[in-house]
Amino acid sequence: MLTVASSSAARLQRADVLEVDILSVATAVPGHKILQSEALERAKTVFPQLARLDGLYANTGIDTRYSCEHPDWCHEPHGWEDRTRSFQRHALSLLERVAVDAAERAGLGLQDVDALVVNTVTGLAIPSLDALLCNRLAFREDVERLPIFGLGCGGGVGGMALAARLAQSRPGANVLFLTVDLCTLCARPNDKSMGMFVSAALFGDGAAGVILRARGGSREDGGRSLGTIRAVGDHFWRDSEHIMGWDIKSDGFGVVLSPELPSLLREALVPAINKFLDRHEMSLEDFKGFLFHPGGRKILETAEAALGIDRNLIAHSWEVLRAYGNMSSATALFVVKQAVDAGVRGRNLIAAFGPGFSAYFIVADF
Repeated sequence: MLTVASSSAARLQRADVLEVDILSVATAVPGHKILQSEALERAKTVFPQLARLDGLYANTGIDTRYSCEHPDWCHEPHGWEDRTRSFQRHALSLLERVAVDAAERAGLGLQDVDALVVNTVTGLAIPSLDALLCNRLAFREDVERLPIFGLGCGGGVGGMALAARLAQSRPGANVLFLTVDLCTLCARPNDKSMGMFVSAALFGDGAAGVILRARGGSREDGGRSLGTIRAVGDHFWRDSEHIMGWDIKSDGFGVVLSPELPSLLREALVPAINKFLDRHEMSLEDFKGFLFHPGGRKILETAEAALGIDRNLIAHSWEVLRAYGNMSSATALFVVKQAVDAGVRGRNLIAAFGPGFSAYFIVADF
């Protein structure tokens, strides 16, 4: 006879078996393209006391990034009102682009979207971004909405995982997940800290969207599946909130970015991944590739060394880092699109990391 605990565990195990199709992936960046060499020269004017550390910019693995405001904007003081106004204007513009593009790529209209999940961490909006977006685009009045805030760089994978759970609960429904981060708007030239100097070397702006649908429903609209999500999961490390996040300052978000991050991942990444894979009766040997959020060169090199994998297995992450830098939550979905466009095949592990400190995982078959 099953006990209450074992019956509950059995139900949970069954719920964890996902079959959610990725119908489309769309990405967008704003109009101002910044060469890494230009970013270094600008940083020297803001951080003259750190100019001797110019090798940090040269060794990021980044060639170009994108900004929603002209780079001169980051040299000027801005308060919460100014930052919020710019964030809402540019975030909605990018979200509109990726929402329309994602729907078209899936062969759907916006009226076909049943649920809308929107993630960010670099700005505020009340009503939330999803509500503001519904006033700009032709979503149905009964579309279900879920705003997400606070997952940081992990929000692309963590939010997509939550959207997959939502899709799994409603087979046949079309779930649109959108994420946008405008990291350049968080630049504070009065902050002369090493954390701000490093951030200025890494971060850019971007948005991404995916449409998900679980199998088993009656709807027939939409195109073919690009891939299928099989499992999702999180891992939380206790007492690690100092690793990454925001401090709330009088004039904006103050970056929290600890140099301990690579050492934490070096020691704790593989055990966390193995615990996740064990729950789903999988192993690292099952994967043909790794689509990791490229937080920076050190993060990718640490992941390669910890997992014992060749660079070609994580090459899409390196390419996105080179071309776009770290766009916080959106970056991981840029990696997914890069892989899909390159004709990726087989089982891949999608992963990202964010404040908490936390890791977010998705297993997808392409």
